[in-house]
Amino acid sequence: MASDSSFDVVSKVDKQEVANAMNQAQKEIAQRYDFKGVGADVDFSGEKILMKANSEERVNAVLDVFQSKLVKRNISLKSLDAGEPFASGKEYRIEASIKEGIEQDVAKKITKLLRDEGPKGVKAQIQGDELRVSSKSRDDLQEVIAMLKDFPDAALQFVNYR
Repeated sequence: MASDSSFDVVSKVDKQEVANAMNQAQKEIAQRYDFKGVGADVDFSGEKILMKANSEERVNAVLDVFQSKLVKRNISLKSLDAGEPFASGKEYRIEASIKEGIEQDVAKKITKLLRDEGPKGVKAQIQGDELRVSSKSRDDLQEVIAMLKDFPDAALQFVNYR
């Protein structure tokens, strides 16, 4: 068993980069002419990210600015879970959160994908919100990484490759 190579599949987001992206979005919103006088704002409210404006179109524009700042900071939009705009008094709001960790159903999809389409000697094991992939062949592990690079349901990183 000691001759097996392995790596962990995780889904983590750098909280400092999210905060930096939010600060940049706040600055851009404060400076842009089309956001003047519409009550546009993006801010943390606990674990949630709250975007506000006086119309549905403006709040969607605030979300777009925030998403562009996340992309510039190399944070995948797959890790941003943004809700639909909803009216709250005289303003519209969007609540969003940053997803971290691989959810159980996504982990099961990945293990099924590896069983069905992956190399034969590869074993995947769910460990909480991570996934350990192991094999005797390092080439098989490289093939698995290439296969999971474009996985649609989550932003994945590959760590502890040994």
